[in-house]
Amino acid sequence: MYPGAHAAVTPDKPAVVMADDGRTLTYGQLEERSVRLAHVLHAHGLRRGEAVALLAENGPIYHEAFWATKRSGLLLTALNHHLSLEELAYIVRDCGAQVLLVSAATPELAVIGRRLAESAPGVTLRLAVGGAVGFDDYERALAGASPVPFEDQPAGGDMLYSSGTTGHPKAIRPTLPERQVDEPGDLMVDVFGRLYGFGPDAVYLSPAPLYHAAPLRFSGIVQATGGTVVVMPRFDPERALELIAEHRVTHSQWVPTMFVRMLKLPEQVRAAADVSTLRYAIHAAAPCPVEVKQAMIDWWGPVLHEYYAATEAAGVTIIGPEDWLTHPGSVGRAALGVVHVCDETTEEQEEVPVGETGLVYFERDVMPFEYHNDPEKTRQAQHPRHDNWATTGDIGRLDDEGFLYLTDRAAFMIISGGRNIYPQEVENVLTMHPKVLDVAVIGVPDDDLGEAVKAVVHPADGVEPGPDLERELIDHVRSRIAHYKAPATVDFSTDLPRTPTGKLVKRVLRDRYLT
Repeated sequence: MYPGAHAAVTPDKPAVVMADDGRTLTYGQLEERSVRLAHVLHAHGLRRGEAVALLAENGPIYHEAFWATKRSGLLLTALNHHLSLEELAYIVRDCGAQVLLVSAATPELAVIGRRLAESAPGVTLRLAVGGAVGFDDYERALAGASPVPFEDQPAGGDMLYSSGTTGHPKAIRPTLPERQVDEPGDLMVDVFGRLYGFGPDAVYLSPAPLYHAAPLRFSGIVQATGGTVVVMPRFDPERALELIAEHRVTHSQWVPTMFVRMLKLPEQVRAAADVSTLRYAIHAAAPCPVEVKQAMIDWWGPVLHEYYAATEAAGVTIIGPEDWLTHPGSVGRAALGVVHVCDETTEEQEEVPVGETGLVYFERDVMPFEYHNDPEKTRQAQHPRHDNWATTGDIGRLDDEGFLYLTDRAAFMIISGGRNIYPQEVENVLTMHPKVLDVAVIGVPDDDLGEAVKAVVHPADGVEPGPDLERELIDHVRSRIAHYKAPATVDFSTDLPRTPTGKLVKRVLRDRYLT
């Protein structure tokens, strides 16, 4: 399935609605504009497997570019506009993009786009929405292109860059399928579309930036199955609740930080929210503290569905609300691939017994991904004895029913006095403390222990930071988990580095204490 099938039957149905100003892209418009853009790209010489870069705020151009590349056998590289110019230029050069699409809706994006084009000499076609110096006009280019689909429309995909923990981000280059865009076999649609009941009656709220994998790909699932995507320009907890009621949202996708922000809204705001239309509130991207998820189920009902995956698509686990209530803290059982938990401290990386913690691998028929231009990183993601087992560096354990529980990222583990401490466990304890708005836990150098546990806390509004709050938070952790895991110190900050999706950029935070 793809938008063209729905455009033929319901051309005036909204495929995209922008939540801020009501701009709407119908299925007829999405079909025609993506076809025209496909012709523009083809006329410029792009052929199967080549990349197109996109720099934009949340808006209809994402969906037009997604389906133009999807129906042309091309790869779409969506760019995080919060990155530095050097990082953006690296990505554009690394993916080999010959075409750069830019939305110049804001002066800042127009300037970034111009500087980026100057830094990427391999880009030979520059198209901008809204006009930008050095760019051809996007609308004029589309208007001059044919609205008739090509007879040959090989299925394309995306080549997105993982955030990583060190160094430059790396792309996950997919193997393009040998099928046409309108033929069955899309893995995302087959797995998630059926699992979460996407179809023509779905109204999907997307509160996160579309340059990330899940928002972009799930929007594609919605449009492949004929639903409507309601796009927020940026996440706001109160506005998100209003939109659920205004648009009678049936499906949505979140990260745990968004849940925390909504739970910390005033009681009268939460009580007034009408979430009765929600059938699936999907969440992923980071482990969700048990206390947070239980509070959301108590509020929204048994509609929370979780999956564990990564941009690399090494494998997937899923868990619905019923299973989670009997297995709190789990991210579910395997839905794609076979899960193995291995001892990462040994050369052979043998599997550990049920219940013990180790490095999480997914077994697939073949190695499911490769890092673009980085065979060494690809090799490091493979198990030393099984070429078709892949990991993205997460630590976890399996129970005797096959439910997976994540502990943290291996790169973030703190070794203090010879004992392994996983920051996520400490963060989970502090997240819902009423005096904490946001928190990150890291390891910092310590002459005696090697590393010491430090919590960096953004206090809630009206809360005075200082020694008394530090002592209260440390005691709170010590009352909930082992004393040695509790922070030795607490710092206070109002600028914890998070992405717009809510993911903590712990590398940046750690660098503050290591330099």
